[in-house]
Amino acid sequence: MALVVLIVDFVGRHPYWSAFVVALVLMAVAAVLALTVRERGRQRAEQAERDRLIAVTDVMSGAAFEQWFARLLAGSGFRQVRVCGGSGDRGADVTAVAPDGRRVVAQCKRQSAGNRVGSAAIQRFAGTCREIHGGELCMIVTNGYFTNGDGVHLARRLGINLVDRQSLELWAWTGRPPRALA
Repeated sequence: MALVVLIVDFVGRHPYWSAFVVALVLMAVAAVLALTVRERGRQRAEQAERDRLIAVTDVMSGAAFEQWFARLLAGSGFRQVRVCGGSGDRGADVTAVAPDGRRVVAQCKRQSAGNRVGSAAIQRFAGTCREIHGGELCMIVTNGYFTNGDGVHLARRLGINLVDRQSLELWAWTGRPPRALA
């Protein structure tokens, strides 16, 4: 209480100095806020730049790849992006709502160099994407490639989009999903 009395007394006797001190404090607070906002923006820009390089996916864990892909979806205009991968996910690693309102269900396959996503993975996802997860836009995304054969043909027949390394790299670089997903 005594401090309040002293402050009120000082302000009453020195209104200009009081205004000057208040202005300095407000400018300091504004400067700290501006620096904080700028630093967060810089960090987001650096993360976005790292995310544009497909090579970063080669050293990620499967869970980190799912997070990376979720950021790519969000940065491409998809809404309500949610990572739900893990044991018991029944093939849905990431779900979202596309810009046109369709429900997106994606399975992410982070592959090590030389490995390809095979027909069995495509068949398993085909059985859960729409029936279990209600997907309207279903996709399997990999930082590698898909084996040629039955799985690719099955995916085409069932309307499952396959996003391989080349398509994913272009998507990450431009921020625009492959034409089939738009």
